[in-house]
Amino acid sequence: MRVRAVRGATQLRHDDPLEMQDAVTELLSAIFEENGISHDDLISIHFTSTTDLVSDFPAKSARSLDLGLIPLICSTEIPVPGSLPRVIRVMVHAYSARAHAEISHIYRRGAEVLRRDLAQ
Repeated sequence: MRVRAVRGATQLRHDDPLEMQDAVTELLSAIFEENGISHDDLISIHFTSTTDLVSDFPAKSARSLDLGLIPLICSTEIPVPGSLPRVIRVMVHAYSARAHAEISHIYRRGAEVLRRDLAQ
């Protein structure tokens, strides 16, 4: 098993804690399922959010997936003019037997435009 980083992102329609929880759990569930990642495979998860998302922490939403023992951290995305608004990005660090080319990076809810080369 090797350590792999899996990327993903989602976009919210509104800065709302319930929408954030729904979007974050949907994104993480897809990342775990598409990459065959179990809770025991997880090392850590790093979230970033654009500066217009202030209603809650993405990591708080992730805890609803029973991730209480996994190190989670949030930070703010660089506010580049013209960048996509209301976006949460994630980088999941996990053990995996998959090669880099076999990793599925997941982009949802409008965030697919961020990385058309990677979006599933």
